Amino acid sequence: MGAMATGKRTYLVVIDDSQEARQALRFAARRAAKTGGAIEVLAITEAQDFVQWGGVEAAIKEEQQLRIEARVAAALGELPGVEGLKPDAILLQPGEPVAVVREIVRSREDIAALVLGAAPTGDPGALVTAFTGSDAGKLPCPVMIIPGGLSDERLEALS
Repeated sequence: MGAMATGKRTYLVVIDDSQEARQALRFAARRAAKTGGAIEVLAITEAQDFVQWGGVEAAIKEEQQLRIEARVAAALGELPGVEGLKPDAILLQPGEPVAVVREIVRSREDIAALVLGAAPTGDPGALVTAFTGSDAGKLPCPVMIIPGGLSDERLEALS
């Protein structure tokens, strides 16, 4: 049953291999645990062109899915207060990241917030730049920007 049917607030977290994505996921998990909500994880992949290599494409997708599941398990594994919390879904979507996120958020009424991690130094990242800039007022939900440099103690205190 989807989150919309259960009435749960869903925190959509976009993740990659970065520390800031890990902190965003950990923040969203703590918020979901405290509010009775749910988390969904979105990983955006490059579109593959494997028309005649369906088996190869399936193997690549499976490897990506397993890698993301392992990353999610590692980020949530030692986090106090979220014991047993697992994402309602782990979505792998190919395409241009801003367009993919925009489409998912606009098509889902159950998403209570888009949770993004911001790099602790330099450019905060393409998604943070897009959704705090020209798209900031166009989304149907709040955007939570989680600083990638937060300590676990500070993350705990803020969530």
